Amino acid sequence: MEFSQGQTVIHPHHGPATVAKVFSRTFKGQERQYLELQVHSSDLSINLPIDQADEVGVRAVFAQDETNDLLDVLRAPTGAQEQNWSRRMKANSERLKLGDLPTTAGVVRDLIRRQEEHGLSPNEREMLKTSSRLVLAELALSLSIDEDAAEELLRQTVLGEVAAQPAEA
Repeated sequence: MEFSQGQTVIHPHHGPATVAKVFSRTFKGQERQYLELQVHSSDLSINLPIDQADEVGVRAVFAQDETNDLLDVLRAPTGAQEQNWSRRMKANSERLKLGDLPTTAGVVRDLIRRQEEHGLSPNEREMLKTSSRLVLAELALSLSIDEDAAEELLRQTVLGEVAAQPAEA
């Protein structure tokens, strides 16, 4: 992937970020190209070697077809769930560590549905809040909507309240 200053990219654990600059740095006698990423949701700045961006999982914002696939994950049936909250928490934590947005969306879907049906433990509520942030940011950016509209779309899609379909670009 090519990077340019001002470009919005997605970091798998921090969400949307803007490429603040592309610069060279010499480390152990070897010059390498770096990205400076400014994370949108915080004051965090990340310096990352360009040649490791793919390995880390830095990617472009989803295109329309990828967003539709993400919405399909949110609509999908809930998989088998552990009844014990600590085992469920551990299983969801393992899924989130993958840093894959569709997998994260599946965790968000399952937690939202469980919240509606049975309620969540305090740790699960925090997990839902944190993981939802990544899904909401992706929906907002890829569909050019604000975070509130993205949150409404997320809840409606997961809970089946409407046939949530993004407008064609």
